[in-house]
Amino acid sequence: MNRNLACAILTIAVLTGLVSAAQQPIFRGRGDAVRVFVTVTDRDGRLVTTLSQNDFEIRDEGKPQPITLFDNTPQPIRLIVMLDVSGSMEGNLPLLRDASEQLFARLRPDDLVRVGSFGQNVAISPTFSNNPETLRDGLPRSIAPDAPTPLWKGIDAAMEAFGKETDQRRVVLVLSDGKDSGPINIRERYMSQAEVIDRARRDDVMIYAIGMRSRGARPTQPGLGPGGLQAALAGDLPDPGLAMVAEQSGGGYAEIRFGQDLGAAFTRVADELHGQYLLGFAPPKRDGKVHDLDVRVTTKGLKPRARKGYVAPKE
Repeated sequence: MNRNLACAILTIAVLTGLVSAAQQPIFRGRGDAVRVFVTVTDRDGRLVTTLSQNDFEIRDEGKPQPITLFDNTPQPIRLIVMLDVSGSMEGNLPLLRDASEQLFARLRPDDLVRVGSFGQNVAISPTFSNNPETLRDGLPRSIAPDAPTPLWKGIDAAMEAFGKETDQRRVVLVLSDGKDSGPINIRERYMSQAEVIDRARRDDVMIYAIGMRSRGARPTQPGLGPGGLQAALAGDLPDPGLAMVAEQSGGGYAEIRFGQDLGAAFTRVADELHGQYLLGFAPPKRDGKVHDLDVRVTTKGLKPRARKGYVAPKE
């Protein structure tokens, strides 16, 4: 092989490598990085999926950290859908089933889902699946009119159902129209909103929540006077703690009112999960304590959404 031909081959190889690197948006560093999934939206709430690593900043306890992991390709979802089947949801059952079907249709081949519900008891399908028929079998077919709303117990059970997997993104999507009713029976331990937030942070679980107005089979009549009307209106609202749980875990919250499309809210969650950025950094301290997280973007007018804290590993 003459020298000119060898130089040409070497030049082509170098250029090919450069092109390949330019097309590959993934940068991976240390394997023990703290992972942070980030959703970015513009002023109109539209997803922004074209940012680069240099557009982000991560702060741990207020101090900027070098980003050692960056990936803006769609990541597989390990999702558990938890549906409220308390008595007040009886009139919403057809909407609930239709919206879930739209979510299932939005799944990618590498996404896996389990379907659960909470009411008279908490139940979750036994295995993760991508098969629409299997997922459809997990949807509720009826709702007991006197069923309670064990909201926090249901979310805690979903987080427990992920098992000990640590290398997959774990997401809970919960739909509810009511406030937590406490333990199902007197022998059960009370689960609080704060405990749900703590566990989501400890287990690195992202929680999305959709709240909606109650629609029982027979609408309740308000009591007499302004106080009775105010109580009826407040009782018709989803638990205010849902938004806080979603915010702290890096998920999202939406409230659906009468006439709005629940299916669109479900598919929006799927689109967000497929359009997130994966960032990572080496924990500056291995003290086993809770650390505050703050993710920022350098472009004005864009809003990042990510979990607010993590539990540092311990030596």
